[in-house]
Amino acid sequence: MPTTYNNPVYPYRRAPELDRDDVRHCPVVIVGAGPTGLAMAIDLAQQGIESIVLDDNNTVSVGSRAICFAKRTLEILDRLGCAQPMVEKGVTWQHGRVFFQEREVYDFNLLPEAGHRMPAFINLQQYYFEEYLVDRADELADRIDLRWKHKVTEVDSRPERSEVLVSTEDGDYRLACDYLLVADGANSKIRDMLGLESRGQIFQDRFLIADVIMKADFPTERWFWFDPPFHRNQSVLLHRQPDNIWRIDFQLGWDADPEEEKKEENIRPRVQAMLGEDVEFELEWASVYTFRCRKMDDYTHHRVFFMGDAAHQVSPFGARGANGALQSTENLAWKLARVLKGQAPEALLATYNDERQHGAAENILNSTRATDFITPKSRISRLFRDSVLELAEHYPFARSLVNSGRLSMPCRYDGSPLNGHEAEGLPLELRPGSPAKDAPIDLAGQCTWLLNQLGDRFVLLLDGRLDSTRAESLATELRPLLEQQADLDLLVVGPAPHPLTELPRCRQIEDVENLVGERYGLTGGVAYLIRPDQHVSARWNIVSATEVGAALKRALGADLVPSTVQGGTHATA
Repeated sequence: MPTTYNNPVYPYRRAPELDRDDVRHCPVVIVGAGPTGLAMAIDLAQQGIESIVLDDNNTVSVGSRAICFAKRTLEILDRLGCAQPMVEKGVTWQHGRVFFQEREVYDFNLLPEAGHRMPAFINLQQYYFEEYLVDRADELADRIDLRWKHKVTEVDSRPERSEVLVSTEDGDYRLACDYLLVADGANSKIRDMLGLESRGQIFQDRFLIADVIMKADFPTERWFWFDPPFHRNQSVLLHRQPDNIWRIDFQLGWDADPEEEKKEENIRPRVQAMLGEDVEFELEWASVYTFRCRKMDDYTHHRVFFMGDAAHQVSPFGARGANGALQSTENLAWKLARVLKGQAPEALLATYNDERQHGAAENILNSTRATDFITPKSRISRLFRDSVLELAEHYPFARSLVNSGRLSMPCRYDGSPLNGHEAEGLPLELRPGSPAKDAPIDLAGQCTWLLNQLGDRFVLLLDGRLDSTRAESLATELRPLLEQQADLDLLVVGPAPHPLTELPRCRQIEDVENLVGERYGLTGGVAYLIRPDQHVSARWNIVSATEVGAALKRALGADLVPSTVQGGTHATA
């Protein structure tokens, strides 16, 4: 099949550990230089933590694979410094259409409101995504030691540390580390080495991915067909990608032979029937896959942490795989950085499993519902599915049941042990555990975005539009807290009186379109404590320094251990 992309080949380098007799010890070793492993390394590097990344290959993925990147994922990647090339190269979309047999039954808009920097979704082949991550990792080479063609062949996981044996063309060497982060994919070899399992459901159906090179007049939208005339009794999905490539997913049925279906002579008639006999196209890449929804019961084993597909796997419909993986890395990175710096107890790391098990369960639930809806396995479930589609054409309530339209949404960590005070009367969608919302702002006379002021550190977002007396009193309260907590910044929505804006690490922003106030329910004195991963930790209608300090300690895991424990266990790492 022709290809429009030349996979870069990254250089193998001889490991310095091959020339020393002892076993080198380092803070973090990451296994897997795919999207999950690279994003984790970049996030840690930005927060001052060095890592060694090991990969048994020396290039990016083959084929488009994951292509749909959601707004929240792009916001995470923007914080990591690699979203811009993705948005520039990717195909932006927010509109989708659902068809049943010969007609359209409804459409949807995933981002109907303006005032966000990032689009609802972009489509971009995974190989471009990985290439941009490698480029960013290379920019941080002083903190990221990225090693290609270094294969982990043994793992020794202990309560106090981990050790790996690494095989290369020049021989084997060992590395010891405080924390081993595993991102080696759905068929994780590290998981197998440790005798661990990922359990769940395999759906009895098969789907063909066909990446087709063509020039077409289809709009840049997500089109999904149930039982179309060109592919009866099955479903089809169409997406546009860069380089005039279109992703087409054909449902095949459980009895389909994967090897036969991947042959061009069998793919071409399906595509031609869909597009019409007069449409010329070339096949770029094809694959046959089976739906899997499964996860590990615990993402940690001593000091080994599993991430991405190694920890949890969902079916591709709904775009939850790569998007969920990036939410996992951002959840773990800030916690691990603070434990290694001695700013938080090791107990904080247990909340990675708490919060991301919640996220994975949510993704698996919605992915399973979508799969059951797309692939009914009985006459009754098929009748229900078709009746819902008939109703959806005229009744909005039925559209929420059409699960093919439920695409990746950011996870809210409801019930997290790190969540602090919840204020009444503020917007429900920004309750503690929720990801922060973006909005345009003015900073020092420059137009920018709210989310660009959040992340990597704790931030107290405060509506400082107070009278001078209240502002002076609040500034007197907050100053000792800010002087004591070096990991806390202050972001004041102004115009605010001078006593507030003169506080340590304070930046004043202007709510130029009143969207910050509208989305956060701001009035003078309202405040949000926002975690380094841009999730709301606590919020108040009337803020006080004492309550902020308590919420900050809670967010750092102080409530998870006896009060006699101070700081982390790796202050010298």
